[in-house]
Amino acid sequence: MAASPSAPPATARLTRVVAASLVGTTIEWYDYFLYGSAAALVFGKVFFPGSDPLTGTLLSFLTYAIGFAARPLGAMVFGHFGDRIGRKKLLVVSLMMMGGSSVLIGCVPGYHTIGVAAPVLLTVLRLIQGFALGGEWGGAVLLVSEHGDIRRRGFWASWPQGGAPAGNLLAVGVLSLLTGVLSPSSFEAWGWRVSFLASSVLVGIGLWVRLSVDESPVFKEALAKAEARKEKEGADRLPVVSVVRRHWRDIVVAMGARIAENISYYILTAFILAYCVDHLKLDEQTALNAVLIGSAVQFCLIPLFGAASDRLGRKPVYLFGAVGVGAWAWAFFALADTRSFPVLAVAVTVGLFFHSAMYAPQAAFFSELFATRMRYSGASIGAQLSSVVAGAPAPLIATALLGAYGSAQPIALYVSIAAVVTVIAVIAARETRGRDLTAIGEDGGGPSAAGVRAAGERTASAG
Repeated sequence: MAASPSAPPATARLTRVVAASLVGTTIEWYDYFLYGSAAALVFGKVFFPGSDPLTGTLLSFLTYAIGFAARPLGAMVFGHFGDRIGRKKLLVVSLMMMGGSSVLIGCVPGYHTIGVAAPVLLTVLRLIQGFALGGEWGGAVLLVSEHGDIRRRGFWASWPQGGAPAGNLLAVGVLSLLTGVLSPSSFEAWGWRVSFLASSVLVGIGLWVRLSVDESPVFKEALAKAEARKEKEGADRLPVVSVVRRHWRDIVVAMGARIAENISYYILTAFILAYCVDHLKLDEQTALNAVLIGSAVQFCLIPLFGAASDRLGRKPVYLFGAVGVGAWAWAFFALADTRSFPVLAVAVTVGLFFHSAMYAPQAAFFSELFATRMRYSGASIGAQLSSVVAGAPAPLIATALLGAYGSAQPIALYVSIAAVVTVIAVIAARETRGRDLTAIGEDGGGPSAAGVRAAGERTASAG
């Protein structure tokens, strides 16, 4: 059937959806990572000034970790409504919540001005950030996954994942610029606030882009079927209840798969800043620029690994990344200890290379685990529950281990153990490459191999 003259071509429509998801996730991750970088560099001095440097860093990382506690709640709330009323509406809400809380963080007075109320307000705003991000990730990757075709889903769905390094690149770049042009006292007094206040401009751009895209056609079809079934059979089960009841194994797989990915990322991009400044006595600019280079390279790597997962499968690419990051952790700190900027940049970049191999196929992999009417809930809950036990305490545990042993070797062991957990989870999962998202049953069962091939052929001919 010929396309309507007024309808945009399939590729153009998909490109617009990818752009909207990427812009939105970049802005949300900018806000989120900005907090982590600021926690490593300045929050200890501004909000916990009575502590020694290591304790101040621990306390600021504690407020950083608290944000993760709200992410599963955000995943459940956004997942519920995203599975009920659509992905697009919830993505607009999450972007506004994240941006608004970031702007307010830039306005919170320091401890010397309002006392203990300062870290309390900071913590409340961090909780709002975590709640918003808990709903953002699942909706963004699903919007692309459900618009894309079977054969290239890994490639297209990996683009919203690029929002993480792009957001980190933007956050670290802004902080690097500010620390480069301002004196340490000016940066501590007011300079860091500029980076948070700038979020208001970015959110306006993100909203303009996101409001221009259509709802997922896969979701629209599933919603119509659900409404027809509801009229015939009565009340529909809550998506959160259904996904826990029918997809609990897939939730466990998603949680396990994220352990090494989450822990390694926050060690490589957040803890390393504190490690370089407080332990190695390097200046902030050196540490920030090393992460800046690594994030720029990672942004380019993610779509390449996404495409590789379309050819090789989600599991082989994911396993390569997990094994690689577990082994590289030992070299990473040894290279950082040289205090050489080029060597440090290589250490961060190679670590993020292995991280990309896990992060890139994750969007398609998790999307393909769950049925459409509970996909937002399932993918979000599985991903965000893991962030509480993995990403949240990672900088705290690393800082505590460094303080207790005076060496980074226990931290490398910590990352390696996480890699083992992820390898076991991914091996236990079924390969999902080529699954037809409309054919996944509520019990997680999918079509036969022949059905997958036929669906792929239909998609190819339609595109």
